[in-house]
Amino acid sequence: MFHKVFRFAALFFSAFFISCSASGKGTVLPEANSKHYRETQSLLFSLLEKKDMNEETRYAVVNRIASNMLSVKDYPSLVHFLTDWVEQHEDDPYNAYWLLMTAHAYLESEAEPIAEYYFERIINNYNDLIVQGKSIHFICLQNLIQISSTPANRISYFNQLISRFPNNISTTELFYRLAVEYEKEGEWRQAILSYTQFLDQDDASTLQIAGYPNAYLNAKQLIDFSNSSKDWTFETLDALVAAVKTGISSYNYKALDRYKSKVNFFAMSWRQVETDVNAQESFSMRSFMRGNRIRYNADLDPSSSPTEAYLRTTGWSNYVNVWYLYFRKVNFPADPEIHGRWEWAGIYFGEKL
Repeated sequence: MFHKVFRFAALFFSAFFISCSASGKGTVLPEANSKHYRETQSLLFSLLEKKDMNEETRYAVVNRIASNMLSVKDYPSLVHFLTDWVEQHEDDPYNAYWLLMTAHAYLESEAEPIAEYYFERIINNYNDLIVQGKSIHFICLQNLIQISSTPANRISYFNQLISRFPNNISTTELFYRLAVEYEKEGEWRQAILSYTQFLDQDDASTLQIAGYPNAYLNAKQLIDFSNSSKDWTFETLDALVAAVKTGISSYNYKALDRYKSKVNFFAMSWRQVETDVNAQESFSMRSFMRGNRIRYNADLDPSSSPTEAYLRTTGWSNYVNVWYLYFRKVNFPADPEIHGRWEWAGIYFGEKL
């Protein structure tokens, strides 16, 4: 019976927040001043003062009082009542549930930092409870991920979800999101480990992650680069461009092949994107240099920037005569010796659009 009562309360609690979220925040409804509401609350508070009340009944009365306050959006009264109750009844096994209601009340009042405090307090100081088939700790972690403003905190929450609730979540998605947070914190060793764990999941290549449309390709490119020799990079853009120009002038396809990036190198039209399956190319420059008269512009294209550069070249093919060689600054803070160097990352076919 007790568990049935608790499950009913959880269902009501969940349904309430769905309804009130759609009806606005922060204003106590007129029903709070109705005679029926005041009489009902007065009766419930009177019942709560009885000393011989058993645990099951006491829970039902406290929950009813709190639910009534929620129904009229009287969040100040709710917070005062529940926090006072928890303070005065430290032995109540449902204090985590009362504080969960308190946290949601603060969310509805748009006081997210205070809500975050209560969600964390529940996780750190109270045993878990099951609400509507889900653990309160799980609900808290889900909310904390949504409202936390610091990567360090989200790292903690993601790790807890992965370690404690692997069957309730997509661990594949969370490995990726965890890696992103490690990047933000500059914890590159952990970021690379998390990206590797993401790629090791069976569904990594097919999973769609909201906000990260190219998650699999981005992770794969980073890990491939991390595991590579990186011996094709140049200290400066000038040194790279000079070497490539020398290779073209001398028709030294072997040198040009060495200068090309050994991972993530692309060759595509301007209308394509690197994420296209056929944009990733691996070929020797020999096929395009034999019998052709290759030329390059003296200067880099005016659209070049401090992190990207384009060199217009001609004569490679009767089908597509113009190629723009694309150079970019390496963005790999995980290795300070490589970060900031330059690489020949790809080729764009045809005139710039």
